Amino acid sequence: SGVRMRRARRAAPGPLPLLGLLLLGALPGLWTVLLRREAAAQPEPRPPAESPPGRWGWGRSPAARGESGGGGQKTFRTLLAVPEAAKGREERGGEERFAVTGSLPPADTASPVERGIFWSRELEEQVPPGFAAEEAAAWLSAARAARVSSLERGGCGRSSNRLARLSDGSRACVRYGINPEQIQGEALSYHLAGVLGMQERLPPMALALVEARGRQWEPVREELRGSHWAEGAVVSLTRWVDNLTAVVAPAPWGAEAGAGRRLQPLSAGELGGLPASQLVELVQWSDLILFDYLTANFDRLVSNLFSLQWDPRVMRRATSNLLRAPDGGLVFMDNEAGLVHGYRLLAMWDPYNEPLLRSVCVFREGTARRVAELHRRRSAAAELRRRYRAREPLWARLGFLSERQAELLQSRVDFVHRHIAHCRAQ
Repeated sequence: SGVRMRRARRAAPGPLPLLGLLLLGALPGLWTVLLRREAAAQPEPRPPAESPPGRWGWGRSPAARGESGGGGQKTFRTLLAVPEAAKGREERGGEERFAVTGSLPPADTASPVERGIFWSRELEEQVPPGFAAEEAAAWLSAARAARVSSLERGGCGRSSNRLARLSDGSRACVRYGINPEQIQGEALSYHLAGVLGMQERLPPMALALVEARGRQWEPVREELRGSHWAEGAVVSLTRWVDNLTAVVAPAPWGAEAGAGRRLQPLSAGELGGLPASQLVELVQWSDLILFDYLTANFDRLVSNLFSLQWDPRVMRRATSNLLRAPDGGLVFMDNEAGLVHGYRLLAMWDPYNEPLLRSVCVFREGTARRVAELHRRRSAAAELRRRYRAREPLWARLGFLSERQAELLQSRVDFVHRHIAHCRAQ
């Protein structure tokens, strides 16, 4: 009996081999946990599937750009630079559609910035033209004279809006505001863009009066009954544009704002190595951020920044109310939150709009010149009123800015002018 027990003890494995066997058995489960954690850490796909691959170098995770994770000290300007190591990298799982491979060639060795704070003339000439003034005027004239042939749901935002086919064959988004100030804000924002010299970035927009028995709306009288639009309401007609795609904001805004840090200004010194395609888009972004500050528009990049508090990946998704045309031009869509509605909510949204403005220290010279003139003459509201009354036949139906709103517009013009002067002095 004693002999058999000793033999059994010699045959049984010791404590170290048993520990090794246990660890070996646990490896598959441990590996599965690690894979799940790694998968959870991967950024979700950001650009739209239809975006041209390899053209835009923004919107990628720090790891995809070859940067260290959790870069607490990274600034707006350093994040803009695309490391050489990232160029030519294979896309993983279709997520890195903004890889630099196949992008436009780098810009000329000449600086893309002149006199410290202005985009160069050569670079501005590469910006897609947008909606030419003559083309926009011709469409607006035709749209006002055309009859509405059909109204369809979908494709134009809120459920109260409709996609209209006009008798001349063109299409337009018909926007019916929850309240009149939204349509007023849309119209005034469109004409302020004209005052600032950036109206080519906005699709042509005209006001229309809903009259079921009127000539313009008579063909869709039955559809109007189902729309629940009020008789005599003022709506906006915005030209429909085909083949627009979503736009993901440049990653530095998301990286900085998501960490609760102040955005660092985009300045001339860090732009020399960027591809021409990125520089051309940055020219347009500089106008967009300035425009949204002046109008206090919170329903674009600002709304994305606000959503970071509960959605840390929102900056990797499409920017609200901003689309890209096939030629690369940005289209500033749906501006009804601007001016009237936005000015009522300054206390809530300016903590986001103001840092965005300060994050840009390179401007189109023409934009800066117009801001300087409006500041010097203190004529922002007067110029807007003159243009609005001359170009919109239905302007009186919605009225103009109140005296207080006009003062706010001028004060924001003055603030932008001071900011440009501050950038120049640095």
